[in-house]
Amino acid sequence: MTVRAFFEAAKVEGVQPPYDTIHLKILYPAQIPESQLEESMGIEPANPEKAPFPVVIFFNGYNCDAQQYQWLAVKLAERGLVVVLFNWIAENLSGVISLTPGVDFEKMKPTIYRTAPTASALPALLAKLQQLQNQGVLAGMLDLQRIVLGGHSAGGLVSIANADPRFFPGIAASFAYGASSRGLLFLGYEPETILSLPDSLPLLLMGGTRDGFMLHSSELYGVNPEDATIPVTRTFQEAIAGGRNDSYLVILEGANHFSIVDEPDSTTVRPSLDLKATQSQENLRLLMSEIIGLFIDTYVRHQPEASQSLEQLLNTTNPLIKSFERK
Repeated sequence: MTVRAFFEAAKVEGVQPPYDTIHLKILYPAQIPESQLEESMGIEPANPEKAPFPVVIFFNGYNCDAQQYQWLAVKLAERGLVVVLFNWIAENLSGVISLTPGVDFEKMKPTIYRTAPTASALPALLAKLQQLQNQGVLAGMLDLQRIVLGGHSAGGLVSIANADPRFFPGIAASFAYGASSRGLLFLGYEPETILSLPDSLPLLLMGGTRDGFMLHSSELYGVNPEDATIPVTRTFQEAIAGGRNDSYLVILEGANHFSIVDEPDSTTVRPSLDLKATQSQENLRLLMSEIIGLFIDTYVRHQPEASQSLEQLLNTTNPLIKSFERK
């Protein structure tokens, strides 16, 4: 399936300029233009075969450019999904300007957490999707009752902590790689705290055995660095009760913190904090995209054959899968 993209911008209410603008890249299944005029103007209509399209909003890790996740966005768009990537330069922490997934740290504090959304970018993104549903190349083709939140690192926590129908009724599922719900000491949490998650929608948590950032960030949470997979595993075990058999934990053998990105930017992140991956990053990414795609096809698009394929993929002996659990 042909994948095309266009760019948009959205204003964030209550944020002072120049840090009040999010820049979006929206990837979608397209069809070949019928006329030379359309082709010459770069206008390619959406492919209606799989419309209305569920939407994936992907939250990047801190200082990770959205372009680094385009490989995944293309893979998902090829399955018939619309995928939103975005870059937002903002001051989430006082005095720190960065590319951010949009975290409201005030709402993350112990007395407020779970009483209000912590995703400061999400309302603006949802408003933009509603606008796109009313005009433009995707008009009338979006399924805004089947929105999936996904993310990496801090963006992964944003996705899984805000997949809450109380605040965002259109959200249908969430997934994350290299993320945990540990409580930060500077926000007032006790050491080793695991924050609860909404636990009301299908959830996919993924982590890697070589995630050096999980180890090197341990002091922020008041724990001693041990096994790179413990924060993700504890999140799955303690942050949700499960019981519906639609929550998954997948640990990837040899994957590091940046296995999900196309190419880490050594000028904005410190690769020295990560461990070296011991498996092919390309093979890990292909496996990730297949697991994520089948998870969405199973629990958002409700395709019975996808459920069977997902179970087979996770239960088959694969050197890239260290372990998986479901509850």
